[in-house]
Amino acid sequence: MTEALSRDAVAAGRRMPHLPLIMMYHSVGVRAHDPHNLAVTPDRFEEQMAALKRRGLRGVSVAELQAARAAGSARGLIGLTFDDGYTDVVDNALPILQRYGFSGTFYVLTGRLGGANEWDEGTPWPLVDESGIRRWADAGFEIGSHGSMHVKLAGADQDVLREEVADSRRKLTEMLGKAPTGYCYAYGSMDAAARSAVADAGYDYACAVISRVGLGPHALPRIWIGQVHTSKHILKMLYTYRLHRRISGRDAL
Repeated sequence: MTEALSRDAVAAGRRMPHLPLIMMYHSVGVRAHDPHNLAVTPDRFEEQMAALKRRGLRGVSVAELQAARAAGSARGLIGLTFDDGYTDVVDNALPILQRYGFSGTFYVLTGRLGGANEWDEGTPWPLVDESGIRRWADAGFEIGSHGSMHVKLAGADQDVLREEVADSRRKLTEMLGKAPTGYCYAYGSMDAAARSAVADAGYDYACAVISRVGLGPHALPRIWIGQVHTSKHILKMLYTYRLHRRISGRDAL
């Protein structure tokens, strides 16, 4: 991820004031080698959560956010998501979220449990196993599917779509005793066939990165959050989003 991508994501959110604000995280730990700017240190993550708390906002899972939107009670809620399933999210982010009374959605890869992010170059980062997933779920937080092997779905054939979408949902259902309601596209890669596969598999929603107006709940846009985002950046982002919602005649956060 880059700062330019973050700006593009914010701009996408400005064009779609009817959509919720969802923050996108990956690793929450100290990383010596982070070429894609995917890691946030625990101290910076806590600073960001404290900034939300000071503004009277609460971080929640996407499932909770979507349910609140349907009920007309989403005011003050921010979606918090964590992609890929890194072990440090459970070790570091989970206790911080619990301290602040927040929650979030953890998107995991069913084909790489206990493995590493082999799709990236550099030093591998460990991924959660089944026990790590259960720790997150036992806290009452949402588990969603990030697919099986972290592959791009745009242009994928039907066999790949089945494994990444439907099969990953089945495996999580067997593991947790209930079906996940949310999906998250690896790399944010999707097309009409991928969105249809996600909907047909029974997911209520799916998270993308940057999306377009009119794609519906299976292509929710998110804003990348990285180590560069101090509490001041977070509050400025929230102010911009709130101001645009007011101008657009929507309820503010």
